[in-house]
Amino acid sequence: MGMGRELYERFPIARAVFEEADEALGFALSKLIFEGPEETLKLTEHTQPAILTVSVAAGRVLTEAGFTPALAAGHSLGEYSAHVAAGTLSFADAVRAVRMRGRYMQQAVPAGEGAMAAILGLDAALIKVICEQVSDQLTPLPKTPGAEGFDAKLAVVSAANLNSPGQTVISGALGAVEKAAALCKDAGAKRTVMLPVSAPFHCALMQPAQDALARDLAGLEFHDPAIPVAANVSATPITSGSAARTALVAQVTGAVRWVECIQLLVAQGATHFVEVGPGKVLSGLMKQILGKDAMTPVFNVEDAASLEKTRAGLHLQ
Repeated sequence: MGMGRELYERFPIARAVFEEADEALGFALSKLIFEGPEETLKLTEHTQPAILTVSVAAGRVLTEAGFTPALAAGHSLGEYSAHVAAGTLSFADAVRAVRMRGRYMQQAVPAGEGAMAAILGLDAALIKVICEQVSDQLTPLPKTPGAEGFDAKLAVVSAANLNSPGQTVISGALGAVEKAAALCKDAGAKRTVMLPVSAPFHCALMQPAQDALARDLAGLEFHDPAIPVAANVSATPITSGSAARTALVAQVTGAVRWVECIQLLVAQGATHFVEVGPGKVLSGLMKQILGKDAMTPVFNVEDAASLEKTRAGLHLQ
């Protein structure tokens, strides 16, 4: 709670973003971000537009300071921020879309039926194999007693976020995720952590949300991005509006291939990275992806102090 307040108070261009969000949504999102109540802000239909708003505000403050991105990428929800920065879709359309995205995701799976778990220190390829084995083991053969009434959703588990070489998040039905996490631990994972999430994002259980969001995005105007944007689901550069729409729909059930997205940006010539928005999670993942000895500068902008540090760092490069 309170994220982005300093940007709002100190930079008119940031304040304008918060005001545009309030107008687009028809309620005071900015007041909810700054004052809460926290339990309301934590609802994913509010959290998603809140994070998008703070990220876009931070990005516009950085651009006003004279730094324009040549490439962009965003992790899950962040892919919308990347497309707003690239001019693919308007901020007003994006903030309305992600509010509904959050609502659809919450509605797709009843509370307590889905789960996500972080698997640390185990190869992503092995995690994929384990998830497939768990799905197979939980799915009865056609002639097995009870197979006719079996709910296939109970066997869903797959990689949702490939965050770094040592961190993969799996998602799916609660029992399947718990079983896969236990097997990953047996296979040598350093740690497995069940995550406190409101829904199992980026897995097949999100299909109802994906279908609903597809209808919403079909009605929005998508422009060709001014800069290439790495797509979560394919780790390929998006250069057309139609491809951007398709990628944003597909990522609801598809995995976030973040390691490959960062590798793509480096291959495309990226030499400096700036994370915009609340927190420095992606900056930490960057160091894991590029390696301890990598010389690629990584900055972040979430308040006035981090903006000044980023400006100084970029000027010195």
